Amino acid sequence: MSENVVHLHKHTDTPAADPATVTTLTVVPDAPPARSVPLWVRSGRAVKTAVTHETTKTMIRAVARHGLYTVNGGRIVARRTWDGRTGARYERMIRAAEAAGNLEAAEEWEERLQRFRAARHHRRMDLLHSPVEAAKGVAVGAGMSIGVLVSLGIVLAISTENVGHVVTPLTATIDFIALLIRIVQIVWGPALTIGPLLALLALWSVGRNQHAAPAWALPANVRGGEGEPITPSIVVKALRDLGVPALRNAIKEMGDAGASMLGPITIAGCGVEVDVTLPSGVATNEVQSKRRKLAENLTRHEHEVFITIPQAARTVRLWIADSGALDEPIGPSPLVTDETITADYKKGKAPWGRNLRGDAAELSVYQRHLLITGRSNQGKTAALRSLALWLSLDRTVQFWIADLKGVGDWSMYDGIADVLIEGPSDEHVVQATEMVEDAVEEMNRRIEVRRTDPAATFPPLIVLVDEAQVAFMCPVKGDDGRPYGGAKATSRYFMAVRKIHNQGRAVDVLMWQGTQDPTDQNLPKLVREGAHTRASLVLGTETQSRMALGDKAVDDGAAPHLLRQGLDKGTLVVASDGIEMPAGQSSITVRTHFIDDEPAAEIAERAKALRDGVTTLRVVDQAEERDALADVAAVIGDAPRLRTNEVLKRLHALAPKVYGDQWTNDRLKSLLEEHGEEPKKSHGVMVVHRDHVLRALANRDTNGSASAAE
Repeated sequence: MSENVVHLHKHTDTPAADPATVTTLTVVPDAPPARSVPLWVRSGRAVKTAVTHETTKTMIRAVARHGLYTVNGGRIVARRTWDGRTGARYERMIRAAEAAGNLEAAEEWEERLQRFRAARHHRRMDLLHSPVEAAKGVAVGAGMSIGVLVSLGIVLAISTENVGHVVTPLTATIDFIALLIRIVQIVWGPALTIGPLLALLALWSVGRNQHAAPAWALPANVRGGEGEPITPSIVVKALRDLGVPALRNAIKEMGDAGASMLGPITIAGCGVEVDVTLPSGVATNEVQSKRRKLAENLTRHEHEVFITIPQAARTVRLWIADSGALDEPIGPSPLVTDETITADYKKGKAPWGRNLRGDAAELSVYQRHLLITGRSNQGKTAALRSLALWLSLDRTVQFWIADLKGVGDWSMYDGIADVLIEGPSDEHVVQATEMVEDAVEEMNRRIEVRRTDPAATFPPLIVLVDEAQVAFMCPVKGDDGRPYGGAKATSRYFMAVRKIHNQGRAVDVLMWQGTQDPTDQNLPKLVREGAHTRASLVLGTETQSRMALGDKAVDDGAAPHLLRQGLDKGTLVVASDGIEMPAGQSSITVRTHFIDDEPAAEIAERAKALRDGVTTLRVVDQAEERDALADVAAVIGDAPRLRTNEVLKRLHALAPKVYGDQWTNDRLKSLLEEHGEEPKKSHGVMVVHRDHVLRALANRDTNGSASAAE
């Protein structure tokens, strides 16, 4: 019998796999379990974390600091006690004086040592006799005390009629002494316990006040040194670590007596000042050349330490600012805050700013030529303008101004200045040069008057050129072939400035200049040395500082090249006899008040109110043909009359190419006579009357209209 097998599932061939769609799965066996970290490793890491944690470090520093305060405080007290009982202090001072080369001081300290030893010997000899004297004193004192008490008892017995009261005062005294003994017995035990603790606390206090611990253990604010007060020990240590071998060796020989090099440390404005007498063999310039290192040794920035040379030989004067004090503003100018302030050219001083001591820095401009220089955008124009604004409040002062930047910094002088030139072009340089040459002519005229009349006086004339380097660098030549710029004898601007520098101050014709980055090309040597007041903002090199202020000022410590670009805007180093400075110094650092354009315009308005009205000649490009009579009326302005010389001068400033040398008094007289008028004399001087010129203009216009009608 056959069996039929029924297959419930149809057998099919396995289809071939498409290589592009096959995904291969790789089975990775399970990774073995991570090995456990040994206990000793975990413990070590925990200990390291705990030890290096900031809290642990702070605790360790605190424990070390306070422990060392106590130990070193004991050392300091022991040293002071030893110094008080022996001649060690005198011997240190003798060594210090000898190391400093001061033999007179050494002899004086030796004499003091001898007197100390003699007094000490006398005290010791007295001790030999003191026990006997003390015993005698105790016996006599006890006998007298008993006698007094018995006498008091007798008086008490008589008063009370009781014989027993004779011994009452003596008994009371004995009871009181017994009470004191009992009190001492009670207190003695705790005192033995508390006494040493109080002594340790006293030693800790001494060490804490002296910061008697290593730097790493001190608090963060002390370690950083920010705001750390300047003390003699800090100054001496800073000098010792300055890197000058002779100075270091001398201070080591002095030991703790190194502070004898220092004068008193006095508060000076926002810092302190101290004179340092250097030991023999150490030159002042060796300390000056280490300014940055000295500042860092004093935990200050370089710009916060100034080194100058006073009159005393072998001495440097250190001014050390409080940390961050020089970055604080100095406040507004008195010209802005006090609307009643006025100026006096001859006797007054301009409120320019404040010196490093915090005192007001005031500058006299009387018969002093002025030069201010510095890098661009550091406050040169603002410093120059603040002086001019103050002086404009003196109604007698005249201004001729050429602003060769021409961006409106001096526009508020329209109505104050007789001449105002604004612009940076070569044409403006030509106008500025001719303005200075006109000032030379005015100076010569005044000199001629002074020769005939020695008592003659003249209104001060300030000839101000801002951005004067533009004039010195101008390549344009005149019709005669002479260049306007340059530093040679053929340069018109250079020679005009030199002439004013040579003779101008005698007749109050003064030259003020502001210039950038001085070089021999844009600020010739003869011009910069002709200024009586020289001031400089931040500069790039020491060479430029010498150009700006002179060799003496820089050799004595003036360093505008060490000011900070952008951060010390308005800070000037000034060399002038017109500003008060400490004796022996040839320069002073001044932080000037900044007067912005708006308050400057307000001050200018006050100056205009003080004046009778000034018609400012704004010099413009000249045309070939001009109306001469109308120009005469324009230059006279609101003045009732002007001298013919003044009219010619203003005409020349208005249009130099038209009213040049060919325009003389005769030419002006002919012009007016042509229109039915002529100059008249007033007090012996030929003048042109405003009314006459206006009448001539009116007649000319009337006659012109009539001719046209015909």
